[in-house]
Amino acid sequence: MKIQAKNKSKLMKASLGLIDSDLVITNIQLVNVITGEIYPAHVYVYDGMIAHVETKNFNELKAKEVFDGQGKYLIPGFIDAHIHIESSMMTPANFAKAVLPFGTTTVVTDPHEIANVCGKEGVYYMHDIGNDLPMRQLIDIPSCVPAVLGLENSGAVFTAKEVEELSHLERCSGLAEVMDYVGVIDQEERMMDILNVMEEKGLYIQGHAPCVLGRELSTYLCGGANTCHEVEVGEEALEKLRNGMFVDACDSSIVKNVSAIIQGIKDNITLYDYLCLCTDDREADEITTKGHINDVVRNAIRNGLDPIIAIKCATLNTAREIHIENLGAIAPSYVADMLLVDDLYEVVPSAVFYGGKLVAENGKMVVDIQTKDYPLEHKNTMFVKELSEDDFIIKTETENGKVKVNVVEYESMNSSNTILVQKEFDVIDHVVQLNNPNLKFAAVINRHENHDTMTLAIVKDFGTKCGALASTIAHDSHNLVIVYDTPKNALLAANALKACGGGMCAVKDNQILHTLELPLAGLMSLKEAKDLIIDSKKMKEAINQLGLVDIHN
Repeated sequence: MKIQAKNKSKLMKASLGLIDSDLVITNIQLVNVITGEIYPAHVYVYDGMIAHVETKNFNELKAKEVFDGQGKYLIPGFIDAHIHIESSMMTPANFAKAVLPFGTTTVVTDPHEIANVCGKEGVYYMHDIGNDLPMRQLIDIPSCVPAVLGLENSGAVFTAKEVEELSHLERCSGLAEVMDYVGVIDQEERMMDILNVMEEKGLYIQGHAPCVLGRELSTYLCGGANTCHEVEVGEEALEKLRNGMFVDACDSSIVKNVSAIIQGIKDNITLYDYLCLCTDDREADEITTKGHINDVVRNAIRNGLDPIIAIKCATLNTAREIHIENLGAIAPSYVADMLLVDDLYEVVPSAVFYGGKLVAENGKMVVDIQTKDYPLEHKNTMFVKELSEDDFIIKTETENGKVKVNVVEYESMNSSNTILVQKEFDVIDHVVQLNNPNLKFAAVINRHENHDTMTLAIVKDFGTKCGALASTIAHDSHNLVIVYDTPKNALLAANALKACGGGMCAVKDNQILHTLELPLAGLMSLKEAKDLIIDSKKMKEAINQLGLVDIHN
């Protein structure tokens, strides 16, 4: 796939100097991610594309506008290999405002989260709102809606038919992470049909294969998926790289894998063409304080990657991964997404160009992003039945005495992995009683239209010591999940989120501590980053009051 020039003939004339280019960036040190060189250059831009890179004749400037690079390094705009914009809790427009000053000019976004709530309407929203943004938001079509059939109901079901329809979107880049790797390895009909649709269109297929190695990895690769952002350790990364799989090393707000991956592979390999970088899920506060993909690049450098290689991993490598021929480098016919940076080790952009236009400078946007109104932003997706305190009580046939109950126990505070154990509980008047502050009740309440199911359980070592914590961000079906001590606290939290359209809510001693309102699909706020951060900070402080203090998020 190639991003086409609007007028190829005029671009060619500009490259010859027969007509003036729109822009020339002078006095720069060009970082060439194709050859690994750094050298003085002038870069000419015509209609959003690079027309010419001059390395000898610096006197005659054939351009309408001249931008003095002041001797700084010029590098390609950063590309995030895999992200869920919904996980920033910002709309695509507000997300663009937050990340562009840090040099992210392209993201490969998987609208999997909103698709599980709103179906095709959610994917169309994420695509259409990005039409006029000063950044490239490529859409990978969600492959697993719901994530695993039969285990949980979501707001939609995608088959090959829905995937084929959505693949016609203008900025569709491929198939989003194929999480159902078991379905692929077992050649399950639904997954094979979806894979075949995308392969027939010649689009790339994004993978998701944690700990899949050996013959199963070979089978998964033969199925068509060719990337993985779920690699946690160097040994796994090395095997996947050796098998021709792109490894998208991830530093999200929750998972930080870049360090382990680079430390684990750097003594074994000399070529990094199949190593890319991504954020997956990064929240607004971390973006504004640390950065976006530039922060991941910085971390890769600190862990031993040469700066040019690290930059290549976040530019040219990613463009190759997603099958775009003329993105991710600074050369004639490439898209003119470029950054000026003072320091190749810190990679903080002083100027950001998207399609040859200056869009951010010195950490601030210099172009306006118009906020448009979309119907989906005002649609309440909380189709939750009327609840009572009685709904949050685990009852048993035993009137008084003791019963054994299955308990979901977390392996550690920093892991979402759980084990199943049995514990004995007291029963009073047919009601199971908790007997340990490390034990809490849990409820999963279906919030999608035409579903009213609800399940109760007991969890151990979730982290809260008291109260109720409720969330509609609950990967991947995003039902209403509540971890609680008393039915009254649980009901207060549930009703608060029903009323506002979803989000997060903390309740203690029958009082709501804070509600983080995410009215867009129960996943996103309509606030800009600076206001969302204030709200998010209050939510984290409220969660701390419930005793969950050992992890940042």
